[in-house]
Amino acid sequence: VGWFRRLLHKPKPSSVESLKSSHSASSSTSSSSSSSAKSSSSSPGTSLATSSISLSPVSAVDISASHSPRWDKSYDVCICHSEGDVELVLELVSYLEGQPESFRCFLQLRDAVAGGAVVTELCDAVQNSHCWVMLITPGFLQDPWCRYQMHQALAEAPMANGRTIPVLKDVDRKDYPRELRNIYYIYMALKEKSFRQIRDTVMRYLQELCQSSTKSME
Repeated sequence: VGWFRRLLHKPKPSSVESLKSSHSASSSTSSSSSSSAKSSSSSPGTSLATSSISLSPVSAVDISASHSPRWDKSYDVCICHSEGDVELVLELVSYLEGQPESFRCFLQLRDAVAGGAVVTELCDAVQNSHCWVMLITPGFLQDPWCRYQMHQALAEAPMANGRTIPVLKDVDRKDYPRELRNIYYIYMALKEKSFRQIRDTVMRYLQELCQSSTKSME
């Protein structure tokens, strides 16, 4: 109950500058040891392999530096989920925000503006986040708002450049949304392992984003 209350009452960042200073102070530069799950199959719409590959060519980039393009958006990751999966999402958010990089998560239960229109809040969450985790469960497939947010994410980044991260749980492969068939998914069998895969995928995207920005400035 204690961690649940702390999570729901976590203050939202007041400005980008305050985010920069807090993360620069608290983030570790140990990202050189991070790894990312990679698929072993050449066909789209399959789950990621269990092995991880070192990201040494990219991991030297400090994603928490004050000039990092990470701060161009309010959140590192937005998690799209059904109401029935709130408990699992709270655990995932607690895990991501507790990492040394202190990933900034958009949690609708906590971060949506009271009185705001649902459509506006969902669109803003997608546009203001670097990555989007789609927690695809039976509840997700039946929730029209989840599908709406999924379509918004696909419209924002249609080329599947690592920003959309489908995560399947208790859903057969045949029920995997057709709109996501060109994107590899994470199959959640072991929760801790899947959380780590999600973290690694978000980290990889942010590292590559920062590395691309550094190269363009040279």
